[in-house]
Amino acid sequence: MSAPSAQSWTARLAELGVRLPPVAAPVASYVPAVRAGQFVFTSGQLPFVDGGLRRTGKVGGSVDVEDAAHDAKVCALNALAAIHELVGLDSIARVVRVVGYVASAEGFTGQPRVVNGASELLGKVFGEAGQHARSAVGVAELPLGAPVEVELMVELR
Repeated sequence: MSAPSAQSWTARLAELGVRLPPVAAPVASYVPAVRAGQFVFTSGQLPFVDGGLRRTGKVGGSVDVEDAAHDAKVCALNALAAIHELVGLDSIARVVRVVGYVASAEGFTGQPRVVNGASELLGKVFGEAGQHARSAVGVAELPLGAPVEVELMVELR
């Protein structure tokens, strides 16, 4: 797959039939994204769709891995929306780092498979510029009972 040019990330989303959602309102005292020099860091994004969570629970318990991976993709889209609102999607040079937190049932160890939902979306959109460092962390609880939370760090042109 050839990578789209850095000028056309929004066009690439359209080609994929993907629409950025509205930026999710913060659930506490923070902002969705912050620019520091040539980098943008997003706050952890929950899998909000139309202002609410599609599901709550723990992965490996009441939430299956495939649904959680889809939620991670939604989190990544929400993070891209926050970046787009702050600096414009087409100013991204590359995705640097992804951190995914997975609310995990006891004994669940498939966090990397869950966070793949976010990583695979970023690869489809950004091609080689979407290859990133990553952490997939299992946690006991996430805000509002969400099964997954994702944050991004991107470098700007």
